[in-house]
Amino acid sequence: MNDLQAKTVSETAIHDQVDVVFPNDLNAYGTLFGGRVLEKADRLCAIVAKRHTGKVCVTLAIDSVRFLAPAKHGDILILQASINRVWRTSMEIGIRVTAEDYLTNKKTRIFSAYFTFVALDDKLKPVPIPPVVPVTEEEKRRFEQAEVRRQHRMNLAK
Repeated sequence: MNDLQAKTVSETAIHDQVDVVFPNDLNAYGTLFGGRVLEKADRLCAIVAKRHTGKVCVTLAIDSVRFLAPAKHGDILILQASINRVWRTSMEIGIRVTAEDYLTNKKTRIFSAYFTFVALDDKLKPVPIPPVVPVTEEEKRRFEQAEVRRQHRMNLAK
């Protein structure tokens, strides 16, 4: 693993990926389907994972999923994702989604979650991942908290 080049969190983070809520994204209440947000989040986190590793990465787990508020037709979605921590062959990526009302510019945080990804080789076997280096105080805090969540996930798996 020593030959893997460490990367900072900001090298692979995605800060302002935008999307819009269309009519086919809505549930019977006229708000954004939770599953649609989850799909968008999974895709964006997969891109962060791929950028960091240079490998195809697959979702291993999703936890701490929070649907915090609804989004409606026409809202602009702002997605932000970054790596919190890397272990040997897995990594945790945090994501948050904000809905912006295009008429008022009011922003509301609507979703957050933690995704665990594994990098795979051509034979679909897990491979070592480059380390991540947290730089800011916020990145360092998320780095430490990721280990606590990992221990909790491992305890649940037992």
